[in-house]
Amino acid sequence: MTSSSSFSQDAQRLSEQSRTESLRADALMEEDVAWSHEIDGERDGDQLDRADRAALRRVAGLSTELQDVTEVEYRQLRLERVVLVGVWTTGTVQDADNSLAELAALAETAGAVVLDGVIQRRDKPDPATYIGSGKAEELRDIVLETGADTVVCDGELSPGQLIHLEDVVKVKVVDRTALILDIFAQHAKSREGKAQVSLAQMQYMLPRLRGWGQSLSRQMGGGGSGSSGGGMATRGPGETKIETDRRRIREKMAKLRREIADMKTGRDIKRQERRRNRVPSVAIAGYTNAGKSSLLNRLTGAGVLVENALFATLDPTVRRAETPSGRLYTLADTVGFVRHLPHHLVEAFRSTMEEVGDADLVLHVVDGSHPAPEEQLAAVREVIRDVGAVNVPEIVVVNKADAADPLVLQRLLRVEKHAIAVSARTGQGLDELLALIDAELPRPEVEIQALVPYTRGELVSRIHADGEVLSEEHTPEGTLLKARVHEELAGLLAPFVPAAA
Repeated sequence: MTSSSSFSQDAQRLSEQSRTESLRADALMEEDVAWSHEIDGERDGDQLDRADRAALRRVAGLSTELQDVTEVEYRQLRLERVVLVGVWTTGTVQDADNSLAELAALAETAGAVVLDGVIQRRDKPDPATYIGSGKAEELRDIVLETGADTVVCDGELSPGQLIHLEDVVKVKVVDRTALILDIFAQHAKSREGKAQVSLAQMQYMLPRLRGWGQSLSRQMGGGGSGSSGGGMATRGPGETKIETDRRRIREKMAKLRREIADMKTGRDIKRQERRRNRVPSVAIAGYTNAGKSSLLNRLTGAGVLVENALFATLDPTVRRAETPSGRLYTLADTVGFVRHLPHHLVEAFRSTMEEVGDADLVLHVVDGSHPAPEEQLAAVREVIRDVGAVNVPEIVVVNKADAADPLVLQRLLRVEKHAIAVSARTGQGLDELLALIDAELPRPEVEIQALVPYTRGELVSRIHADGEVLSEEHTPEGTLLKARVHEELAGLLAPFVPAAA
C-alpha cells in the first residue's frame, strides 16, 4: 500500500513539473514573439527601399486552404500546410509575384496546402537565414498565426541557411530544389526515371546531413593505455554515424550511376536503329505544364497521361507519326523544364534530355496563357544549351491559344520568327503545324527512278516508309517509282534503274 501511495505522489510531482515546464515554454515563446516586434527597426543588410524593407509583403491569392469542412478532416491527414517565402532581388514586382505563384503551383503539385506567401525585398539573400534575422522572426509570427508546419523558400538554400532558418521559425524548412525533387520522386514511374531521381536526391542530401558529434559514434577507435574508460584498443571515437551515412550514400550513388549508364546504352541502341533506318525524329520540349503530352496525343493518338499538374511526364515517350504527305517520323515527349531547374536534376536527366539533342527537329511548346511566356522560352533554351542541343532546328508552338490573350499571341508570333499558335484542346492550328513539320523534316538526298519487279514488294514498302514517293505507276513489268531516298536505299535500287534514266 505504501508503494502505491509513493507511486501516486511521484506521478503527481511529475505532472506538476511538466505543467510548469509547459507554462515556462509558453512564456518564452510570447517573449520571443514580443521581441521579434521590437527589432523591426534593426538594420538588416543593405537598404534598398525603406517601404519595401519595412515588412514582408504578403502575396494575395496564393492560399489553397480548403473551405469544405468534410474535406478538411480527410485531407489534412496527408497534406502539409505551408507558408511560402521568396527574396525579390531583381526585376519588377510582377516578376516576383509570378515566381512565388509558380512556387505555389509546385507546392500544390507536391500535395501541400498553401496558407500564405510573402516576399522580402533585398539586394541578395542573407547568407545566414536567407531573409535576414529580423524578417525570420516576423516569418515565425506568420507561421504561428496560420498554423503552418512547413516553410518553403523560393531558392536553393545552403545547408547553413536551412539550419539557421529552421532554428528561428521552429518548423521544417524546405527549399525550391527539395520541393522539385519531391515532385519528381512522386511522378517517376519507369526504372530509369526512379534511378535518376534517387541519384539527384542523394546528390542534394549529401552536404545537408546533420550530425551531433561523438553521440553518434558507430564504434570506438584506438587509445593510449592510460586513457580512462573502455578496454584495450577501444578508446576514442571511431567512425561517426554521419560519416557512415555519407559513405553509404556515396556507394549508392556510384551504383545508381552504373545502372543509369547501362540503361542509357539500351536507349542509344534503339536510337541508332532508328537512325540506321533513316526515320526522322521530332522532340517535343518545353516548360512544365505547357501541354506537351496533350500535343503528342493530338498528333499521334498516343494516349499518354495528361494532367493539369507540374511534371506529370517524367519518362520520355516515343511514338511513330506520319506527315500529311505520308512520311513516317518519330515524336518524343520529354520531361518538362522549369526556371532554376536544380543542376542535380539536369545532370541526372541528361540521358533523357539527349532525345532533344539527337532530334532532327524540336517542337518548343510554350503556354500562351501564362503571364510570362517569354520567361518560359528563355528557361527552356538555357537547359537545352546545357545538354548541348544548340544546332537543332526549332519550331515554337504557342499552345493554349484558345485561352491566351490575343495581344500576347500577336507579340509572341511577331518576336519568334518560326512560330505557330495552336490549341491541343480544340485542335486549332494542328493541320498547319503538321504541314510545317513536313516541310522542316530533313528530306532524302538522292532522287531516283526505278522499275521494281512485283516479286520485290519489300523494296516498294521500304521506299514508302523511308523515302519520299514523288510518283508511282503500275506497269506489266513492275512498279515504276520516282522517289527521293537515302544513299543506302539508292544502292539497293540501282539494279532496277532503267538504262534511259
